[in-house]
Amino acid sequence: MTVTISDIERARDALAGQVVSTPMLAAPALSKLTGVDLTVKFENLQVTNSFKDRGAFIKLASLSADDKARGVIAMSAGNHAQAVAYHASRLGIPATIVMPETTPFNKIERTRAHGAEIVLSGETLADSQVTVEAIIADRGLTLVHPYDDDHIIAGQGTIALEMLADAPDLDTLIVPIGGGGLISGNAVAAKALKPDIRIVGVETALYPSMYHALRGEPAQCGGSTLAEGIAVKNVTARTIALCRENVDEIRLVGESDIERAVNAFLCQQKVVAEGAGAAGLAAVLADPESFRGRKVGLILCGGNIDPRILASIIYRELEREHRIVSLRIEIDDRPGTLGRISTLLGQAGANILEVWHRRMFLEVPAKRADLEIMIETRDAAHADEIIALIEQQGFVTEVLDAPAGRAAQRRNAAA
Repeated sequence: MTVTISDIERARDALAGQVVSTPMLAAPALSKLTGVDLTVKFENLQVTNSFKDRGAFIKLASLSADDKARGVIAMSAGNHAQAVAYHASRLGIPATIVMPETTPFNKIERTRAHGAEIVLSGETLADSQVTVEAIIADRGLTLVHPYDDDHIIAGQGTIALEMLADAPDLDTLIVPIGGGGLISGNAVAAKALKPDIRIVGVETALYPSMYHALRGEPAQCGGSTLAEGIAVKNVTARTIALCRENVDEIRLVGESDIERAVNAFLCQQKVVAEGAGAAGLAAVLADPESFRGRKVGLILCGGNIDPRILASIIYRELEREHRIVSLRIEIDDRPGTLGRISTLLGQAGANILEVWHRRMFLEVPAKRADLEIMIETRDAAHADEIIALIEQQGFVTEVLDAPAGRAAQRRNAAA
């Protein structure tokens, strides 16, 4: 079966009342941040908080009565797992889900909560696939593949139908790529409705599977990524062929770009995006000039992020913006010095978060100490004002996260 616009339109009809027709909204804050006219499709508002609900339902609904009775099996880092487990439960189909051992805990527990049998196996989806094949051979279950399946691809493609119905003037779609099911379906649908629309795929630079596959090159994949939902080593002939025919370009984004995008969705748009869900925005943040003057649709494809990781991202972005700054100040080790510095910081409007005295390190003279202070500031300019004030009082000050050159300049200036 080759996925066509007719297949995707039939999938749209089948999904009516089964999944959420998610909102497609202008994003003025993100547009101002990037200088690009952005509209966002909020697939994080599906019941399982990702687009995977669509393809999972279409695949499960297509099964024969015998296949449904025997049960299904899926491999997934989390979102496909939750979608298959949720819709299998609704349809009375036994489901077994094989997940990498590195899958975030919240995704494991949410999948289990839908009644699926959970098997943790391997470090990656490729490792999990070996376990899936063994279970299928033993129990005769039907595989619900996360992307290498025409029913899955057709289901995912319904997103583009909704996007272009709500915003027909879009001229660019930016779509995250893991195995390629999401972009394959949406590229087929969008190109059928609007042949001149630009389809841009986005992969994490640590897992550039489709990027290299389209060039006939081996891909070097591996490493820990915030976008674990698209950390796929092996794309398939099916999705490669659909991407080659319909996708205009693929971009790779780094971890810092993904972190910035997750934080921007939270702070600017007031919505939660997981790393994979924010990949499209990451591509815009990394190279806004390429998208200026275009009407761009982003698919926020998932919002299942570990709360601890989200908290870490918020904190890291505050540091990048110098709204949290760590200083090392060389002081005389005598009474009153800490109070003097605290008074300076208070007068400057800084909020002291943590303080450490470093007296026992051998590189610190016996009558001196290093004082490490973490402070909260209004912005980078305010941080510079505070540092300048401290240095004017004769204290040698180093910004701990500053480049070595900048730190040296500060030491020299203070001397």
